[in-house]
Amino acid sequence: MADARKQTDLNKAEEGSPLHFIEQIIVDDLKSGKHERIHTRFPPEPNGHLHIGHAKAICLSFGLAEKHNGFVNLRFDDTNPEKENQEYVDAIKRDIIWLGYTWNGGEFYTSDYFETLFEFAVSLIQKGKAYVDHQVPAEMAQQKGTPTSPGTNSPHRNRPIEENLQLFRDMRAGLYPDGHCVLRARIDMSHSNMHMRDPIIYRIKRAHHHRTGDDWCIYPMYDFAHGQSDSIENITHSLCTLEFEVHRPLYEWFIKELNIYPSRQIEFARLNLDHTVMSKRKLLRLVEDGVVDGWDDPRMPTISGLRRRGFTPESIRTFCERVGIAKRENVIDFSLLEWALRDHLNKAANRAMAVLDPIKLVIINYPEGKTEDLTSENNPEDPSAGSRIMPFSRELWMEREDFKEEANKKWFRLAPGKTVRLKSAFIVRYVDHITGPDGRVNEVHVEYFPDSRSGSDTSGIKAKGTLHWVNTATAIDAEVRLYDRLFSDPTPDGHEGLDFIEFLNPNSLETKWNCKLEPSLSNAEGGVPYQFTRLGYFSLDGEQSAEAGHPVWNRSVTLKDGWKG
Repeated sequence: MADARKQTDLNKAEEGSPLHFIEQIIVDDLKSGKHERIHTRFPPEPNGHLHIGHAKAICLSFGLAEKHNGFVNLRFDDTNPEKENQEYVDAIKRDIIWLGYTWNGGEFYTSDYFETLFEFAVSLIQKGKAYVDHQVPAEMAQQKGTPTSPGTNSPHRNRPIEENLQLFRDMRAGLYPDGHCVLRARIDMSHSNMHMRDPIIYRIKRAHHHRTGDDWCIYPMYDFAHGQSDSIENITHSLCTLEFEVHRPLYEWFIKELNIYPSRQIEFARLNLDHTVMSKRKLLRLVEDGVVDGWDDPRMPTISGLRRRGFTPESIRTFCERVGIAKRENVIDFSLLEWALRDHLNKAANRAMAVLDPIKLVIINYPEGKTEDLTSENNPEDPSAGSRIMPFSRELWMEREDFKEEANKKWFRLAPGKTVRLKSAFIVRYVDHITGPDGRVNEVHVEYFPDSRSGSDTSGIKAKGTLHWVNTATAIDAEVRLYDRLFSDPTPDGHEGLDFIEFLNPNSLETKWNCKLEPSLSNAEGGVPYQFTRLGYFSLDGEQSAEAGHPVWNRSVTLKDGWKG
């Protein structure tokens, strides 16, 4: 039965859209019988929140395992205790689950294997393939050579095996201070690949580990730990970004010398997004310097930031699919990410009306004290979404920018001599307006046509423009935050000699304090997206609302791409 299902999956893969190069490798391996089932892994370091680049890697590793009935492990690369903590572990797990994935192969930590990795290092020493070096970092860097000139051997390279074993055990026992010595692989100091020139595989670091506490004072380097961890977990296809391609010979050297399960490393191009930075080190700086209000600031490219801004798992997965998997590095336009969100929310988001810069609209011939309930559809793209009631009366809120004191023939909103329809309500005609002491318009007066009600209009009047509105008596007061790209330059970290901070967009956040929302939004749940008619897509920020004591809404994306970079 399992074989039949596997063959069906392979047939479906062949019949569908062209496979990217990694999936083609997997399909070939399954068809040839090299692997009965694939087993991938996602190995984040818990030193920050995941960003949109990690989302691509997640969709790849989890998606391939899901599609081909395989397994995927979540393994935390926790070998650098100074920068890692449980908060980041929890955030990473939360992000993966939110994206719609589960690690059906299990949850693991490199620290689970610290004892095994130590024994692997001992095995290399016993084979004469590793040695303890007492040189200071500057000396090691100098004797390593350059890409065009060979390195020179360490004076400690030919120590006797027993001496190296004792020194390494003394390192573990805590007999030496931090930085006193390191363990290096003994490979080839003239190798064309700099990573093969006797790389460091263990260093002394007295730092409290979030899982193992103070049990260890030596920690393996990533290049030593990740390939062996893949092998221990029987990972069939170890997928990583292109910068690790030059590390692959070392990955394979360790596997060969230790004679352990040969996981296959395959590299793909990382996701680079314009108008942002993707380095966790630089994202951490934005947080620590107070440029943003945390890892989940809606301007951040982190998954938590995108979630708080109102992005959906479906939109991010669609974006990652559209970006595709390739071997060539490129920079993706931020607009493609926004397109994916619009495409999803156009179908998924219910509609509502909100006025962000309100002025009063008075219907002078509508009876004072009268209120009637009008019906408005929730989602024209989804009839099953039903409709809602909109209270309507003499005084409404309208958007300031929807009125001009002077307008030409191409202006289809309100102005002297103009007639417009109020969304899901009536047609109104301009009568007058009132200007305040500051010269700004405070009120617009109109007349309505009672027989022009939406859905039963018999007036015969044609109105080219349609405006949104909110009833003054039942409006909800809210704060609305309009987010835009965090950087004004498409490559803020691509200018030699200049700090990426210099390219911050001063208009990345605009706050509207006196917004008026329709009453149905009083029942809105945090994170649930809505389309504010004519304005864009928004979601309630539950945490910020609780902190502020009033509703706080975040704009996820505009209705159209209006960015002028």
